[in-house]
Amino acid sequence: MTNPDLGFDGKVAVITGAGGGLGRQHALLLASRGALVVVNDLGGAVDGSGSDKGAAQKVVDEIRDLGGEAVADTNSVSTLEGGAAIIATATAAYGRVDIVINNAGILRDKSFQNMEPEMVRAVLDVHLLGAFNVTQPAFKLMREQGYGRIVSTSSAAGIFGNFGQANYGAAKMGLVGFTRVLAVEGAKYNVKANAIAPLAYTRMTENLLGNLGERLDPSFVSPIVAYLAHEECPVSGEVYSVGGGRVARVFIAESQGYFNSKLTMEDVRDNF
Repeated sequence: MTNPDLGFDGKVAVITGAGGGLGRQHALLLASRGALVVVNDLGGAVDGSGSDKGAAQKVVDEIRDLGGEAVADTNSVSTLEGGAAIIATATAAYGRVDIVINNAGILRDKSFQNMEPEMVRAVLDVHLLGAFNVTQPAFKLMREQGYGRIVSTSSAAGIFGNFGQANYGAAKMGLVGFTRVLAVEGAKYNVKANAIAPLAYTRMTENLLGNLGERLDPSFVSPIVAYLAHEECPVSGEVYSVGGGRVARVFIAESQGYFNSKLTMEDVRDNF
């Protein structure tokens, strides 16, 4: 029988983009179950501009008011130095890192023909490279201690595509490959990596989801994130779609296919 009270007592969790939305909910849930949480958030706007150091501290204050333990971090995930500094905050405060939840994100949406190079770089820097920058120093620690859990935030926009989000979709699908490779490389060290493709009403999606906010509250997403971050989680290298109380595994399938040792272009056409 599984333990109905899954806890994180003594586990140290680094959560990026935790000053609001999904990240805040993840932080509150893990802290409520005993995790020591590093609440990272630069405090920027949806497009990544600006900063507000108060965003992370506000969530830390919420956690502490509820009896939990947390520290704030305002470094940017978008640089190697920032990623290393985030993990350094965790080790300075708590001496280790057990969990990394890559949640930080921005939007720079535009139709592909009108998308400027800077819009691509900015989104990749936060979503994809941000995950690399934070996870790599943590991964080294996890290997050494023989334990770790990594949860990254992908998106249906990457898996299935969405208009105006070539940059975002590329970054989010990149995180699927990132997750699968970490699962392979971390297997013998008890380091597991999984990803979610969430649907939730946050400031990043409020213009897209309209009046669906109540049904797509971010709190519906956090239980799967918490379970993937837990020591009892049995899977690695998987992706889960989650939103509104529903969780489903997302996977890539391959058909039986067609074989011809003398394959021609016409054979491809005729058996397409």
